Amino acid sequence: MKPEQDGKAIDVQGLHKSFGALEVLRGIDFSVARGEVVCVIGPSGSGKSTLLRCVNLLEEPSAGRVTVAGTEVTDPDVDIDRVRRRIGMVFQAFNLFPHLTALENLTIAQRRVLGRGRAEAERTARAHLERVGLGDKAAAYPAQLSGGQQQRVAIARALSMDPELMLFDEPTSALDPELVGDVLAVMRSLARDGMTMLVVTHEMSFAREVADRVVFMDGGVIVEEGTPEQVVGAPRHERTRAFLARVLDPAAAEVGEADEVP
Repeated sequence: MKPEQDGKAIDVQGLHKSFGALEVLRGIDFSVARGEVVCVIGPSGSGKSTLLRCVNLLEEPSAGRVTVAGTEVTDPDVDIDRVRRRIGMVFQAFNLFPHLTALENLTIAQRRVLGRGRAEAERTARAHLERVGLGDKAAAYPAQLSGGQQQRVAIARALSMDPELMLFDEPTSALDPELVGDVLAVMRSLARDGMTMLVVTHEMSFAREVADRVVFMDGGVIVEEGTPEQVVGAPRHERTRAFLARVLDPAAAEVGEADEVP
């Protein structure tokens, strides 16, 4: 595989994605540098998750180019499984195997995909369970864990594969509010350690504190991007301002909408 070009871990050019007549992505251009944390925000249906899924080809783009770690994943001849080994992915749903313990959930892909022996796989798994604060839950089954704990196991599972970058698709959206903090703390720790991260999120506090750059999407396009201070703190576009008003102060937004009713 070719080395990363000019420091880019992800490079997206002219990305389009349609589902039948519905055009979900309408010409996306952006990149993520190695070691950078980029948060993608925007209303439901704006194309955020589809963009993320196109990066590792869980969705096949209708047009455009996506390059990850120097390899064009949209090349028809690419070995996508080989590329995916370098990408950690954490979904809204935890996608843990219910019949396997936390430890077994972390070792199965290491052994089958990376070819690690049992001892090495278990040693790696235990280290990452400790890292996410669940070293004492190695023998627990998913049903015995809270949603937040299951999501932290899912993060540890991704980390056990030694990824070069991590993709997060609204990792806290399925969690009760009191469980969100522990998951975000793990993600903050990864950011501090220099992990390249592309995060689709509705957690504005996380985007403000952790992101190097925030991308606001609406209607399948990037409306604006910049530092958290620029995009979340002082948005230039009316669509961004309207979205943030609804997210940051829903009660005020509802009052404003009520005032507009004739």
